[in-house]
Amino acid sequence: MGGHREPLVRGPAGLMRASALLLVCAMAAACSRSGPEPPRPEDRAKPEVPVPASAAPAPSSASGATGATGGPLVLARGVRIVHAGAGPDAARVVRDERAKAKSDGRDLVVYVGATWCEPCQVFHKAAAKGELDGEFPDLTLLEFDLDEDRERLGAAGYVGQFIPLFAMPDAAGRASDKKFEGSVKGAGAIANIAPRLRKILGR
Repeated sequence: MGGHREPLVRGPAGLMRASALLLVCAMAAACSRSGPEPPRPEDRAKPEVPVPASAAPAPSSASGATGATGGPLVLARGVRIVHAGAGPDAARVVRDERAKAKSDGRDLVVYVGATWCEPCQVFHKAAAKGELDGEFPDLTLLEFDLDEDRERLGAAGYVGQFIPLFAMPDAAGRASDKKFEGSVKGAGAIANIAPRLRKILGR
């Protein structure tokens, strides 16, 4: 009756066999409960925080870039020609550009020319090619076209009998008394304009 049973072994040999059996069972139970260890606090990935646009490094530009040692922005030197934007109020356009130039450590002069004016063409080409950069390293010219901007220029005081017209603006963006107009034709236009331009700049 009943199934076959192993006889109970007593004595030191039996105790050793029982101990070995218990050790095997304990190891099997531990293995069945094991799983991946929970991550330690120091191993947990930190959440990504978006960098605000204001904190991002500014891209370099043709006009300047930050130095290799993280120094201040160094702007390119030389004559810059800025075409006046649209708008009925020339004084406001001049005032805004004057503030930008001042923040860059530059002088702003209003320049009024026309496509049909030969001295204007000679001067404009020389300035655009960088031929005046050595003489006027910190000069920004705010360019208006007489035919397109005559009405708004007149309202802001930028008027004269001849062109090109060069004028230093006042704080309100209107023409100051530091101005000159007209020039000679041909290559001599540069030699005629440059000393008068230096004079209104106070050089």
